[in-house]
Amino acid sequence: MKFRAVGIYDARTLGIPQMLILGLQHMFAMFGATILVPILVNSYFHGEGLSIQVTLFCAGFGTLLFHLLTKMKVPAFLGSSFAFLGGFSTVAELDTGIFASMSYGEKLPYACGGVVVAGALYLVLAMIIKVIGVKRVMRYLPPVVTGPIVICIGLSLAPSAISNASQNWPLALIALGTVIVFNIWGMGMFRIIPILMGIIISYTAALIMHAAGMTNGDGSTILNFAGAAGAPLIGVPDFFVCRFNITAILAMAPIAIASMMEHIGDMSAISATVEDNFIEDPGLHRSLLGDGLATMLSAFIGGPANTTYGENTSVLALSRVYDPRVIRLAAIYAIVLSFIPKMAELIGSLPSAIIGGISFILYGMISAVGIRNVVENKVDLTIPRNLIIVAVILVCGLGFSGGLTFTVAGTSITLTSLALAAIMGILLNAILPGNMYVWGETPEE
Repeated sequence: MKFRAVGIYDARTLGIPQMLILGLQHMFAMFGATILVPILVNSYFHGEGLSIQVTLFCAGFGTLLFHLLTKMKVPAFLGSSFAFLGGFSTVAELDTGIFASMSYGEKLPYACGGVVVAGALYLVLAMIIKVIGVKRVMRYLPPVVTGPIVICIGLSLAPSAISNASQNWPLALIALGTVIVFNIWGMGMFRIIPILMGIIISYTAALIMHAAGMTNGDGSTILNFAGAAGAPLIGVPDFFVCRFNITAILAMAPIAIASMMEHIGDMSAISATVEDNFIEDPGLHRSLLGDGLATMLSAFIGGPANTTYGENTSVLALSRVYDPRVIRLAAIYAIVLSFIPKMAELIGSLPSAIIGGISFILYGMISAVGIRNVVENKVDLTIPRNLIIVAVILVCGLGFSGGLTFTVAGTSITLTSLALAAIMGILLNAILPGNMYVWGETPEE
């Protein structure tokens, strides 16, 4: 068995049954956030938005495509991107030009067309990195920039964990406590599947509480099986082909700036977690290519943009099983579920409080990886330039909770807080004197 950093890099040594269970754990970790994107987009398009089944298919297939293009080396799952929600909302409310007489459902393909163009921008950046070399690009992305960005990725998700957990604190605490107990005191296989055990035990508690007539804090039912009851057992996802319009493209394409910066931050987080430099091998150009093509394919057939998922990076850190094969199993599960609407709806009935309780650890783990990145690379915060860069990144990443919205050619564009943090960090690192960092050679002292 191959170990580094007390981690398992070849899950085959655990046996097939354990690998299947580990893949299931990753599937549960991504599921809630992945299906939340089409749920939110549906609200923007008044029930005529993205399909959950198409979204699951695109997440699974996009992940497999990403792994193929990254030489099967990077343990990343590609789920639905939240960065493009503002763009979907903008396109849904367009009422000029060709959009004036369209229904919400007729506007949706144009929004997806804009996402296809956004994904193409990934390919442009990948080509630039391939031509000029990753070392020159990473000079503008040293640990003093990427570390705080990773910290912001985790902390920016913290309000979501609290919001979900507050629906039912007893249930959230059961989920959180179970994860802690199995991660610290679990024996054998149980120690590397704490997330899955947290879901199983807390869901069992939810069933008992629901049967006893208990409700959430706001009076709503703890479990709702209406969607599962009405869903067919087998069904083909509702694919459709995207369409293109310059107005929709202008609403969507600029968001790629944000999502590409988040991708680089996620790749830094995965590399730090696994202690393998994926930015160098298989290369940032390959991971950007995989993410971009996955996004383009997803949007072309009616799905959302894809992005590397911090939730699954957290599972890697918690389970210490770093084998990409396990992630590919989760991708296969997602594809299978996309053709079983009833099962997908049943999993979707998982109470948000359970997701919130587990997210306490998952989201905190992401920030912890960022802190570790700063510490291990010896970022000296007594140096004024470093202190300024970190300070501005943290304030931008955590302060602009709603992002920054501005208008271009009559179209409202929103840069997320993480995109702003990344842009400001990169600019300050390039402008301020004293940047002696050489990627792969010098610690930041």
